[in-house]
Amino acid sequence: MSFIPHDLGRQGEMTATAFLLEKGYRILDRNYRYRRNEIDIVAADKQTLCFIEVKTRSSDVKGHPLEAVTREKQQEIIKAASAYLTTLPAPEPDCRFDVIAIIVHSFANGRIKKFELEHITNAFMV
Repeated sequence: MSFIPHDLGRQGEMTATAFLLEKGYRILDRNYRYRRNEIDIVAADKQTLCFIEVKTRSSDVKGHPLEAVTREKQQEIIKAASAYLTTLPAPEPDCRFDVIAIIVHSFANGRIKKFELEHITNAFMV
């Protein structure tokens, strides 16, 4: 079974969310949008606020998913994160930017079943 890119991305975000919950993260928001910029997952890892970009690919033929988080993409995430922080009461929490890369190997019943997942904490800085 194949997915169109949007569906594959949505399934990847669901897989990443389940992974984070299993690791003890609290999911605070998903698909937070600020203008044209989006943060896939906003989560708390203990006292640290994490802005998490999820990149999912059906193979690495066109490159590893981590390669898609370019400097330009990082700047877009940083803009959205800055806007998100304005919605919170002071003081500003400790923050970091993570990336979760997923390469899917098989699907079943419309869901990702076999995959490789790599979670990079502090993947980039402001």
